Amino acid sequence: MADQLPEIELEDRGSKGRYLLRGPDDAEAEMTFTKIGEHQIIIDHTEVPDAFRGQGAGLRLVTRAVEDARTAGKKIIPLCPFANAQFHRHPEWADVLKQ
Repeated sequence: MADQLPEIELEDRGSKGRYLLRGPDDAEAEMTFTKIGEHQIIIDHTEVPDAFRGQGAGLRLVTRAVEDARTAGKKIIPLCPFANAQFHRHPEWADVLKQ
């Protein structure tokens, strides 16, 4: 039976924040973002350490940001190359992609 992946945490620091997965041995997968006004966020960076490789951790982080943006009526600008690639792979996310 596969280990349950940890819950994604959201750290909101005013104009910036990050989505975080904590793993074994203090490993952290994170996706950072910057808020632009009330209705947009920029995904700046996604980092997934080796401890999370092959588990879909990066995709889980981007998916959570998409779900949160959809709920809050926000648009996402995916400047991070990984997040941008995920948006291209997931056309169903077009409603939250800033065009």
